[in-house]
Amino acid sequence: MPLENPFYTAEMQGEFDLVGLGRFELEEGGVIEDLQLAVATYGELNADRSNAILVPTWFSGTHATWWQVYLGAGRALDPATYFIVVVNQIGNGLSTSPHTTDDPAIAMSKFPKVRIGDDVRAQEQLLREHFGIERLALVVGGSMGAQQTWEWAVRYPDKVLRAAPIAGTAQNTPHDFLFTQALMDAITSDPGWNGGEYAAASDVAAGLARHADIWAIMGLSTEFWRSGFWRDIPPVVEGLGWDDFEGFQQNFTRLLFGLMDPNALLSMGWKWQRGDVARHTDGDLAAALGRITAKVFVMPIDEDMFFPPRDCEAEQQLTPGAELRVLHSIAGHFGLFGFEPSYLEEVDQHLRELLETPV
Repeated sequence: MPLENPFYTAEMQGEFDLVGLGRFELEEGGVIEDLQLAVATYGELNADRSNAILVPTWFSGTHATWWQVYLGAGRALDPATYFIVVVNQIGNGLSTSPHTTDDPAIAMSKFPKVRIGDDVRAQEQLLREHFGIERLALVVGGSMGAQQTWEWAVRYPDKVLRAAPIAGTAQNTPHDFLFTQALMDAITSDPGWNGGEYAAASDVAAGLARHADIWAIMGLSTEFWRSGFWRDIPPVVEGLGWDDFEGFQQNFTRLLFGLMDPNALLSMGWKWQRGDVARHTDGDLAAALGRITAKVFVMPIDEDMFFPPRDCEAEQQLTPGAELRVLHSIAGHFGLFGFEPSYLEEVDQHLRELLETPV
């Protein structure tokens, strides 16, 4: 039976709806008999359904960061203007996931392999069948959400008018594959993981802590740590602050990842490693990106150590009409959390320009 985890509740993440898609066949051959997508919407769909924006979620993330950090009145993603649909990816702890399903055939260690393409196909079905949306004004996502954004633009070129992949690539790199494997090995090396059949996420606390420590090294930049920028970041839990960098490591990265489900992280990690739009064109990345008709702003973060701007620029140059818009954050990849007002201003500036671009 499903494992309870308060991290994956509306109280922690914000309100959402579970929308059933029925039987869903996966690209790797598995089946989810009753796929449930956790969906949060903001704003109203206009009469001709032309104001829809899709936001896919990133590794370990949910819709929470989007409504907390990126959406709001006067922002580029303003619910007063757009109908914004944030879809939690399969296996992230809110949509159908290893520890949430009541189907014993796919629970825990039996959860099937899910690909980025499965998420995008499920999102397309959701938008078409549940909301009657056939075309999107914009798809925007960060990290693994950027992988899904690229997949949308390549797989459904006629359905995507604009795309903004933030801090993520269309084709995962060997470096990213190895980094993600280290994250996964940190979890599975814990005896409490028990082959994926643990009784509670807390059984894998040591593995989750090692997982978090790898993120502290790679997810945050060397300048973030050297400068002491971490001193002014609000605590995750009231009263659990920090006086030194090791305290930040304990009460931010370890605390945050320690709340999550190990199998959910592993499911997403496997998917992340294999993100590659060139699967559509027999391995030819240029041919895959050449299928894109959307107006694309490629938006890497300057201090990101595993989606560096040079990797993103190489893909931008293969994408017809795409523009490179480098974001600046001392936090590196974790700049996605929106620690700096200047970073959020840049994101809004670029997204506003993109949304105002005729297509």
